Amino acid sequence: MPSDQIAENNGFPTDLPPKYYHDYFTYVLEFVRKRYSHILTEKELGFLETYDRLSEDAQCLFIRFSNRSKSFFRVNSLSYSEITDLPAVLEELHENGFIESLCDSHETRFGEIMELFTKPEHLLFTKILGPDIMPAKNIKKPDLVRWLMHDYDFKTLCEIITETEPVVKVTFEAEVMLMKFLFFGNRNADMTEFVIRDLGHVRFQSFDEQFLSIQFETRKEVDDTLTVSLMKETFDVIKNELPPEEIYDWFMNWYAGNGTGLAPKALPSFNSLILRIGAWLERKKMLSQALVIYQLTNDAPARERRVRLLNNLGEIEEALALCEEIAENPQNADERYFSLDFQERIKNKKRKLVKRTTQALKDAEAIEVPISFRFQVEYGALEYYRALGYQAFFSENEPWRALFGLLFWDIIYDTNVQTIHNPLQRIPSDFFLPDFYYKRSAQLKERLEAASSREIIDELVTQTFTDKYGITNVLVPWYDGALHKVLTLTSLLSPEKIRAVMMEIALNLRENTRGFPDLLVWNETDYAFIEIKSPTDHLSSRQLHWQHFFKEYDVSSRIVRVNWIKD
Repeated sequence: MPSDQIAENNGFPTDLPPKYYHDYFTYVLEFVRKRYSHILTEKELGFLETYDRLSEDAQCLFIRFSNRSKSFFRVNSLSYSEITDLPAVLEELHENGFIESLCDSHETRFGEIMELFTKPEHLLFTKILGPDIMPAKNIKKPDLVRWLMHDYDFKTLCEIITETEPVVKVTFEAEVMLMKFLFFGNRNADMTEFVIRDLGHVRFQSFDEQFLSIQFETRKEVDDTLTVSLMKETFDVIKNELPPEEIYDWFMNWYAGNGTGLAPKALPSFNSLILRIGAWLERKKMLSQALVIYQLTNDAPARERRVRLLNNLGEIEEALALCEEIAENPQNADERYFSLDFQERIKNKKRKLVKRTTQALKDAEAIEVPISFRFQVEYGALEYYRALGYQAFFSENEPWRALFGLLFWDIIYDTNVQTIHNPLQRIPSDFFLPDFYYKRSAQLKERLEAASSREIIDELVTQTFTDKYGITNVLVPWYDGALHKVLTLTSLLSPEKIRAVMMEIALNLRENTRGFPDLLVWNETDYAFIEIKSPTDHLSSRQLHWQHFFKEYDVSSRIVRVNWIKD
């Protein structure tokens, strides 16, 4: 939802001043000007200078336009109580080039303009045009719009629209998009971040702005990262409109001209785009084309997908060679177990292969749970162990993630690492990249060495939980029982075991913050982390990884299958 609407909808109680959005936008522009003036073009600097010369009301209306997802606006529909003289403001924006009236250059956006009007209004247009054959009154709006656009040219329809009501288009769209991109560092966050902060819906970690680092050193880093973001958005649109052959050609033509020289900062986002396009082509049964796409990156799961495609296409030797390469240096548990299973399956074709995850599940012990829990298998297992005298709760990923977030909070958000770039940042910019560990390895190891006893660990996480309560952190949930779960972990495991798990998480936050067992059960003498599986469940590679890891470090953990019994 645009930031100029979020405080006006859903009945949010708010004490925000009438021109709150003006304060936010002005802050963003000043923030960008201070940090990125050296990489802005003359046109972008000119935009900032011209914007500064506008009256406050003109700036407000321009911001209102810019915060909306559309570009065209019906003048008679504009109504903002904090802007007193709309006609004068519109004239000021028009004279300074911040809006423009409908003209021939808008023909490529014909559909957007027509979408501004209702079906009755389009029927009125047809009546004014006076065609020999009028469309049926029960015609649906999309069909009516298509009929008008097919039978009449852009100029004719624009004349009718302009005579009915003035329509304007906001300008400087590219410049505004760049300013927001430079501030937030991505295309996902927007001005609503300010609003939800000031409405109290989210509390952000506070930073001293003088220690915030710039995210982009060069203009190429900006252009390449923004281009990839826009490519992702384009793909999401055209994949529903164009045949897969054209999508493939579109991407490969772009890659031939632009993809080989991308700035390193743009590569993580670009690699994720490659994976999305490759997976989509696979679903469209374009295996050879998907293989070509996957060859552009080694990020998981590209190599695994290449092995599967090569095998399906009959390139067995090449598939095995790549599989051996994966086995020597797997990026995650999926790659590790896949490479081992695949090599065995190919080399021992006469013997039926059972995957390691499947075998681990077959070897697991079983418990009997009433079938009434068939849609809540973990609840049924909780009741089973509680009936045996154990205390138990759902553990899975949450307490481990929370322990990591609390134990290393200051290290995660350390501005000295230069991964905090704006005051509304929820996570460091390298949070899910290998750089996270490498940039902080010394700090992480020092903290773990200092965490030499349960008392020290408990004191640190409790103090952090109290001091930071409610501040957004993707690893830490805020509710009354969250700290209890963390402290239960630390009461059952030795500091050495805690440190081993924390270090494993730190090495790969993207992969190693998931796959933990479902339940933690314990009594006065015993404890266990338990992965619960119903008769139809499968064990994931990540879940098997943690079972092996826990066994290596003598953390009590096991897989348990559930067999249903009648109530």
